[in-house]
Amino acid sequence: MASYSPSMISELNAQSAAFRFVALLAAEVSSGQIDLPAFPEVVARVKNALSKEDVTPVKIAQLVASEAGLAARLMTMANSAIMNPSGTAITELKSAIVRIGYNNVRTTAVAYAITKLKQADGLQAIRKELELLWREATSTAALAWAVAKRVPSLNADEAMLAGLVHNIGKVYILSRSQRMSGNAFSTGDTVAIVRDWHANVGRAIVENWGFAPHIVAAVGEHEEQDRPLRQADLADVLQLATSLREGMAESSGKLPEGFEKFSVVVRLGLNRDKLAQVVHDGMQALSTLRNVLGV
Repeated sequence: MASYSPSMISELNAQSAAFRFVALLAAEVSSGQIDLPAFPEVVARVKNALSKEDVTPVKIAQLVASEAGLAARLMTMANSAIMNPSGTAITELKSAIVRIGYNNVRTTAVAYAITKLKQADGLQAIRKELELLWREATSTAALAWAVAKRVPSLNADEAMLAGLVHNIGKVYILSRSQRMSGNAFSTGDTVAIVRDWHANVGRAIVENWGFAPHIVAAVGEHEEQDRPLRQADLADVLQLATSLREGMAESSGKLPEGFEKFSVVVRLGLNRDKLAQVVHDGMQALSTLRNVLGV
C-alpha cells in the first residue's frame, strides 16, 4: 500500500476541494442558480421598474426616495462634472433622474448593490481582494465610457454599466469559495479558477439579473482575443478598456506604446491621438465615478 506524507495528503485534499468547487460552479452556471447575495430590496425594485415600458421619472424617484444612500448617489451623479458640465445644480430627485437618464440610474443602483455585497457577513477575510476588484471595475467602467463616446453606434452609458459588472464573476468566485470552504484550496488553485471561469460565471450573473442581451454577451466575451471580424460592439469596448487599464498600470498611467495597432482599436475606428483623449477623459470620469459611488 502506498504511503503518503502529511504534506502530500494536504495537497491531495486541497486538489479535491478545488475540483469539488469547480464542479459546483459548473452546475450553478448551467442551471442559472447563482448563489450571490441578493440585491438590496430597493435596488431590485428599481431594476424591475426600469424594465417596464411605462416607467416614469416620478415612479423611479418614489422608489429611490426610500433609500437615502442610493438617492444621495443619484444626486451626486446628476451634479457631477460629466453629467452637469454647465454647473447648474439640481436639488430634486426626479430632475436628477431625468438629467442622468435611466441607464445611469441602473448603473448607480447596481453599483450601490455591489458596495453592499462587499459588506456582507462572512466576507471579511477577502475584503481587501473585493476592494481591489471594485477599483478595477470602476477604472474599466470609466475607460469603457470614454471609448464608447467615440463610437457612434454604441451607447457610452451602457458601456459604463458593462464595465462596472465585467468582473462580477471574479467577485462571485472569491465570495463563493470563501463561504463554501473557508478557502480550503491553495491560492494557486483560486487564481486558476478565477482565470478560467470568471467570464462564464459573470455572464450567468448578469443574465440572471436581467441585463440586456448585448451587455450579457459583452461580459462573457470580452476576453476572447480570436472573436471573428464584425461590426464593433460592446465586447470590443470592454476588451480595449481592460487592456488600457492593465497597460497603464504597467506604464505609470501613460498610454502604452503600440496600442493603436491592436485589431480591436482599428475596428473601433480609433488611432493613437483618439486613444490619448480616451485616457484623458477616462481618468476624469474615473474621479467622478469613484466620488459618486463612494469608492
